[in-house]
Amino acid sequence: MAHMVRASSGLSYPERFYAAASYVGLDGSQSSVKQLSSKFSNDTSLLLYALHQQATQGPCSIPKPSAWNPVEQSKWKSWQGLGTMPSIEAMRLFVKILEEEDPGWYPRASNSVLEPAVDAQINSTKAEPSFESGASFGETKTISTEDERLTVTQDKDVVLEDPNTVSVYNKWTAPRTPGQPPKARYEHGAAVIQDKMYVYGGNHNGRYLGDLHVLDLKNWTWSRVETKVVTESQETSSPAKLTHCAGHSLIPWENKLLSVGGHTKDPSESMIVKEFDLHSCSWSILKTYGKPPISRGGQSATLVGKSLVIFGGQDGKKSLLNDLHILHLDTMTWDEMDVVGSPPTPRSDHAAAVHAKRYLLIFGGGSHTTCFDDLHVLDLQTMEWSRHTQQGEAPTPRAGHAGVTIGENWYIVGGGDNKSGASKTVVLNMSTLAWSVVTSVQGHVSLASEGLSLVVSSYNGEDIVVAFGGYNGHYNNEVNVLKPSHKSSLKSKIMGASAVPDSFSAVNNATTRDIESEIEVSQDGKVREIVIDNVNSRLKVEGKAERIITTLKSEKEEVEASLNKEKIQTLQLKEELAEIDTRNTELYKELQSVRNQLAAEQSRCFKLEVFRPFTKKVTFLSLLLAIVEVAELRQKLQTMETLQKELELLQRQRAIASEQAATMNAKRQSSGGVWGWLAGTPPPKT
Repeated sequence: MAHMVRASSGLSYPERFYAAASYVGLDGSQSSVKQLSSKFSNDTSLLLYALHQQATQGPCSIPKPSAWNPVEQSKWKSWQGLGTMPSIEAMRLFVKILEEEDPGWYPRASNSVLEPAVDAQINSTKAEPSFESGASFGETKTISTEDERLTVTQDKDVVLEDPNTVSVYNKWTAPRTPGQPPKARYEHGAAVIQDKMYVYGGNHNGRYLGDLHVLDLKNWTWSRVETKVVTESQETSSPAKLTHCAGHSLIPWENKLLSVGGHTKDPSESMIVKEFDLHSCSWSILKTYGKPPISRGGQSATLVGKSLVIFGGQDGKKSLLNDLHILHLDTMTWDEMDVVGSPPTPRSDHAAAVHAKRYLLIFGGGSHTTCFDDLHVLDLQTMEWSRHTQQGEAPTPRAGHAGVTIGENWYIVGGGDNKSGASKTVVLNMSTLAWSVVTSVQGHVSLASEGLSLVVSSYNGEDIVVAFGGYNGHYNNEVNVLKPSHKSSLKSKIMGASAVPDSFSAVNNATTRDIESEIEVSQDGKVREIVIDNVNSRLKVEGKAERIITTLKSEKEEVEASLNKEKIQTLQLKEELAEIDTRNTELYKELQSVRNQLAAEQSRCFKLEVFRPFTKKVTFLSLLLAIVEVAELRQKLQTMETLQKELELLQRQRAIASEQAATMNAKRQSSGGVWGWLAGTPPPKT
């Protein structure tokens, strides 16, 4: 059935906020809170309540409720978590969350004032609601605009606005882009400065391009920029030679465009940096210092503060690279960085992003034979590569894809594996390294192409992602726009607030999930987004607050009992550990005794080994002395025998002499005895 629906341009604030608050039934009474919880999920009701309080009463100043009142405490924490958010921002976010939850609230509001708006004919075909993980994704509707170019699938995140603007969350749309569009191309460069997307260079049918086009993101109108070339430096009047290129990087810097590297017909030896001045519409080649990288294309160039981090690519000889260089833009000085860890394998046509101004992430890319799906992280402070486990639904291998970051989320679009294009638009939470699928396309569309460009900008105060060009069998020059949902694209937290079970309504519902949200504040103090992220699965049960408190007490008792058991087991383990320590001490003493004995034996053996030659010498000398003594004794014995014989001979001679003397004496006495006496001669001695 075809009918007319007025796309609301909306009341101005604060009237729009009060209309929204009246629609959901928030008038400050307790019955209105129950009515709110009956229309929305607990987390959404809690957030709407907190925003309503912040908008109508300002920052939370009431004391914290008792812990035995989980409902009021949960409401207080959510309100307290908004801090000093301005009232007008709370109103704006209240309406934004309502539009995500109930896109058709404004036409149905009983006290809304519908202003004249563009009529969009809607051919509504009711379909059975589809369920995935317990969540309904609403109806499928086909929206036809006047030029019949915008056909999208509408779900519960649709916000009806101008038919030529982005009106669908997490769905790609093709806005009408009048003017002079660029030639179809891929491997071009794209960058946004002041709500204008500039497209430079690229490849079409193997020919490198050098034209510059601009798309006004406010009215979606194309125009071509007529450029000129200035001299390379003040010292020479010769014009700078600007060759057409593809596979380069286009970087916005100080209201200027920097074109870094790229494939050219006649590549130079080193990487060239070109600058385009938006005021003078002129190109020039910048003079750099230090050792520049070799010429290449298909590299990644990531802006980190005032530095440009270059990784990988393919040189003019088709050699793949995985080196890392940094160009300091304030001094235009090159540095080749020495890194540690395992870097990514050489590759080109990959995607790179920076997180928290410290971590460089590299995803995908390709070599001559294969495409990659790995994720590498480089700590720019320690210059160390690491590879982490990816969570969630990891993307398929791809090269030639493009990526942009919004907050801590990294959106990856397009690319291919030389067989088919990647049809899924995925997002990586760079804090948790968890992948999720945002949306998908079907058929040979430009979003499933290689070499497309991707930029991020804002439209009507909301972030949008703009894709252009690509190649998927034919060259494209289409523009596609994605508006990320506030609930699914960002993971945020309410500062210091965590909800207890049944975070909003204890009468109708109870939940066991934590509610987290975050407030991102820009430089001008505006709050950009506030969203809800479901951490645990939703569990709804019937019951009243008393039953929940009883359940909590029962769980508390169980936890205490478990804690007591753990304490007993801990004491037992300590006793066993003490026994083991005593046993280890005794064994250690025995080991020391054995070691001492072994040392003594080793010393003794060493001494024996040292004195063994000396002992042998002593034994030999003793033997010689014994032999000498025996010889001497034998000689003495012979001498004694000779002396014995001589003694016997002398004794015989003496005996003979004695006999002779006796004989002679006898003769004397007998011959002169008287005459001798008379003469006075003494008698002879015997």
